[in-house]
Amino acid sequence: MKTLPLMQIQQTPVLEKTSNKGPVSQAGFDDVLQKSLQGVNANIQEASQMAEGLVSGQHSNIHETMIAMEKSTVSFRMLTKVQQKVITAYQDVMRMQV
Repeated sequence: MKTLPLMQIQQTPVLEKTSNKGPVSQAGFDDVLQKSLQGVNANIQEASQMAEGLVSGQHSNIHETMIAMEKSTVSFRMLTKVQQKVITAYQDVMRMQV
């Protein structure tokens, strides 16, 4: 394998900063969290309504009801996992020495 002296290696150019030429909507963490909470809440409400409709005899599609219930269960589990990760990250930051 042939080695090159340091002077012959070309350096990559530094990327220039781009200027924002228009309104850029940047969703913050709180916006993402709020939308996720609303989505989980909507899934739970939908599953609850479908279960009530199945029990009351308004519809007889048990498959869609079970799918909605599992969807709400999975989204709620994911929400609790994210909550645990956020709490753990906060505790790690609080334990850091400055």
